[in-house]
Amino acid sequence: MSDISNPLDDPTSDPFELAADAAADIARLTGVDRHDIALTLGSGWGKAADLIGETTATIPATEVTGFSKPALAGHVGSLRSILTPTGRRVLVIGARTHYYEGHGVRRVVHSVRTAAATGARTMVLTNGAGGIKAGWKPGQPVLISDHINLTGDSPLEGATFIDLTDLYSVRLRDLARRIDPTLDEGVYCQFRGPQYETPAEVRMAKTIGGSIVGMSTALEAIAARQAGMEILGFSLITNMAAGIQTTPLSHHEVIEAGREAEPVISALLARVIGEL
Repeated sequence: MSDISNPLDDPTSDPFELAADAAADIARLTGVDRHDIALTLGSGWGKAADLIGETTATIPATEVTGFSKPALAGHVGSLRSILTPTGRRVLVIGARTHYYEGHGVRRVVHSVRTAAATGARTMVLTNGAGGIKAGWKPGQPVLISDHINLTGDSPLEGATFIDLTDLYSVRLRDLARRIDPTLDEGVYCQFRGPQYETPAEVRMAKTIGGSIVGMSTALEAIAARQAGMEILGFSLITNMAAGIQTTPLSHHEVIEAGREAEPVISALLARVIGEL
């Protein structure tokens, strides 16, 4: 399933050197030497980019070293450089490679490593996900307080030991709750996908402490921590997980829930970015 033209598929390549090459491409194509914040936009979160500030450059992700065309509807496949009213530079990543695409974990986390190489010290990760916690409803944004990586994989290679104790920053979660005190939070479980979780798998996730289920984010967060970034995670609850929701799950449902919630969650995310 791998694209042999992608240099990340070469096992002898250095993924950090390729991230530096990608950052140099971004600087050349956008005319911006350094970014302060990086934002990965998952399903339902796309309109936030229009509210953060002035977009000074938009480039196809495929023109940047190591990036792939998104395989999923709802992801725009571009990178944007945005100048906020406070003078901060935000790199908006609309080109997420999911683990289930089968390209390998290096390509999954390449956007995060590239963002770090552009100078970004804060990584904001967003996604659309299934909710387990009682009382949550589709269209509700929640903060990620921690995660459980159920992919059986890691972006770390060799004897690389990274502390994940405060992976999802308490400081940034507190900042988000100052903006919206109603925000709840939960533990995100990343499954391999692409199939949705079975009711038994959802019960397992709940038993081991999970409250959100999805197919992204955890591997990216690990790579962001390795790169020394401070991480904020948001999930949009697009549906209740299998066994909790009585109707069949579908990607159409995810897209529709994101579309309906988009104005509210985008405004919230833009306000949070403005305070970072």
